[in-house]
Amino acid sequence: MPGRPGALPPGATCLPLLRVGDNWGMTSVGNEAPGGHRAGFACFIGRPNVGKSTLMNALVGTKVAITSSRPQTTRRAIRGIVHRPDAQLVIVDTPGLHKPRTLLGERLDSLVRSTLTEVDVIGFCVPADQPVGPGDKYIARELAGVKKTPVVAIVTKTDLAAPEQVAEQLLAVGRLGEFADIVPCSAADGFQVGLVGDLLIRHLPEGMPLYPEGDLTDEPEQVLISELIREAALEGVRDELPHSIAVVVDEMAPREGRDGLVDIYAHLYVERSSQKGIIIGHKGSRLREVGAAARRQIEALLGTKVYLDLRVSVLKDWQRDPKQLRRLGFYD
Repeated sequence: MPGRPGALPPGATCLPLLRVGDNWGMTSVGNEAPGGHRAGFACFIGRPNVGKSTLMNALVGTKVAITSSRPQTTRRAIRGIVHRPDAQLVIVDTPGLHKPRTLLGERLDSLVRSTLTEVDVIGFCVPADQPVGPGDKYIARELAGVKKTPVVAIVTKTDLAAPEQVAEQLLAVGRLGEFADIVPCSAADGFQVGLVGDLLIRHLPEGMPLYPEGDLTDEPEQVLISELIREAALEGVRDELPHSIAVVVDEMAPREGRDGLVDIYAHLYVERSSQKGIIIGHKGSRLREVGAAARRQIEALLGTKVYLDLRVSVLKDWQRDPKQLRRLGFYD
């Protein structure tokens, strides 16, 4: 991606605010991919809370990554699989790239950077309802160093912005660097979500499917369940708590003698005793709410009834402790 900011590939034409039917954005013309089945990997990158996980879920057609209004919700490289007759797109949803303040933050940023070198195309997400800021510019500079991987700039959350604001944001994003395409979309109302998939797929290599038909993610069930519990725990907590919550499924098995019932025992970990009290709530009321919300999501995921047992423990300053990070699954 080196070169003059806003420059196009040789021989390509840019149509600002291109509109074809209901599709509009900025796109290169004259470099359509040849026929044949395509398969490969894309990743979404952006600062925290720009809608990466919501967009991936919309493309996959079901929930494979948790979402929250809290920044830095995503902590793992979750893969969602989009099946089409002519292509299979594997989307890697990465944590938001940010200036890390803890060892966990450093490891998450390292995860993002390593993912950028392993995919066929990158989706750079910038929200339509917020001005381009230092975080977006920082990521654009990082992407300029990814020499051989095409980048599709995606202006997300258009449902939260007026058309004039979206148009201005498209131009502002175009000034951040050189992109294969620039496209606005909204995962909330489905606007141009299919077009985002089309643009990502055309940068994939030709090849056979990488996953069996019907697979929507390759994440283990226990990881998905721990994420659903953490999502439930994130709702309504104080600002300092989201980054301090980690969840581990200790045990999961069908109950003997009870067909269609799965017992799940899980731990929520926080960093301080005061946080433990917030999670549990008065006489356990808050923890019961978390359990009920998580159980509904888990039952939908597994297609069976679930008994969910949640415990809360303190792991002091676990975000800064290499030993505790390994225990919780955040490896070097």
